[in-house]
Amino acid sequence: MKRKNLFYALLAIVFATTVSAQTQESAKTPIEGPLVITLEEALQIALSENPTVKIADKTIETKKYAKRGTYAALWPEISASATYQRYIEKPSFHIMGQTLRMGTTNNMSGGFSAAMPVINAQLWKSLKLSAMDVELAVEQARGSRIDMKEQISKAFYQILLAKDSYNVYKRVYDNAVENHKIVEKKYKVGSVSEYDFIRSEVTVANAEPNLFQAENSIVVALWQLKALLGVDMDIDLDVKGSLADFEPLLTTQIQTGDLSNNSTLKQLEIQEDMLLQSLKVKRAANIPSLSASINYMMNAMDETMKISHYRWMSSSTALFNLNIPIFSGGKRRAEIKQAKISLETIQLQRENAERQLRTAMMSYYSNMQTNVKQFNASAQNIAQAKRGYDIAVKRYEVGGGTLVDVDNSQLQYTQAELSRSTAIYNYLINQISLETLRGNNVQNN
Repeated sequence: MKRKNLFYALLAIVFATTVSAQTQESAKTPIEGPLVITLEEALQIALSENPTVKIADKTIETKKYAKRGTYAALWPEISASATYQRYIEKPSFHIMGQTLRMGTTNNMSGGFSAAMPVINAQLWKSLKLSAMDVELAVEQARGSRIDMKEQISKAFYQILLAKDSYNVYKRVYDNAVENHKIVEKKYKVGSVSEYDFIRSEVTVANAEPNLFQAENSIVVALWQLKALLGVDMDIDLDVKGSLADFEPLLTTQIQTGDLSNNSTLKQLEIQEDMLLQSLKVKRAANIPSLSASINYMMNAMDETMKISHYRWMSSSTALFNLNIPIFSGGKRRAEIKQAKISLETIQLQRENAERQLRTAMMSYYSNMQTNVKQFNASAQNIAQAKRGYDIAVKRYEVGGGTLVDVDNSQLQYTQAELSRSTAIYNYLINQISLETLRGNNVQNN
């Protein structure tokens, strides 16, 4: 229920825009039907509801607290202690035939201690490593948002393609029904053969499965979008627009850009810097370290439990501890070599990743160019195919053509429309994939 309330709150702008565009009389009428959203609104919902984005934000918070914990090592560590000891039987010793007991029945002590590093190269270098860890978490969160936008956009475009396909198959079905009515009238008066009548019935029957499949594709695509948005599946949701709205994009100049902002490469770059810093930390383990500490203690002893009668005695000490590493059985040397190998490995991974990403970028760029050509070809063919279909229908009505001509022209018309929608859809899919590689479709937080 909480998610649903937040979902509707984020989409209040949709209703506000709709109501402001209506007259005062129509504004009093309650809004019915599905909740219609645009691509931008879908992305806004996903930023607040998508589980992947939430997990990435939580990871950043965790890394920030870990960084604070690392920096806390620079400050003095202060602690207090208190002890009470009561002898059940005092220790004793024998001397000159006499037994003497030592100590008092009640013993109390308490005090404070503080310690802090003075010179610790390994600790100082590890602080920078913690800062890089936070930087990596932030970049990973940005990468999650980039991937989220790609998935949401592709799901949105999939719905638009399914709707366009449904509209095409619905028109095919409606035309088949109308043509069947014409054939049926002619068959009843004996102007066409039974073969044409049966063929028209079969054409209607063949058009139904495609229509049902296209309708089901819309439902499935909407479910996928809801799942990505992280909203309740029972919400009546729909998307605004059509693939035709994106036709102007196919006339713009296509640019490949560069990979300087690619999230994968940036993460590998940060990981490489972290491994380099980790190598410095390992080497710093060979440098001597110096720490300082102070202690203040108070002690009291008495045979009674009257604390007011106790005589408290205090003492304080200051300590400097110098630690010089000399030999550790080759452990530090092995750790340094291991860090070097890890650094070389991540460098190779980064080079390979950049090579693959550049190949993918050029592939998307080439696909988009092909999609533009396919769109132009199909767009020019649609008008001719529609005119051919209209002519075939008229010729059949006046007895100058056959039902086969009508079916063939219908098929060509359908293929031309589906080719146009598919070309726009493929262009958009390749475009969002290209933008994902560039890493420019979301801003840094």
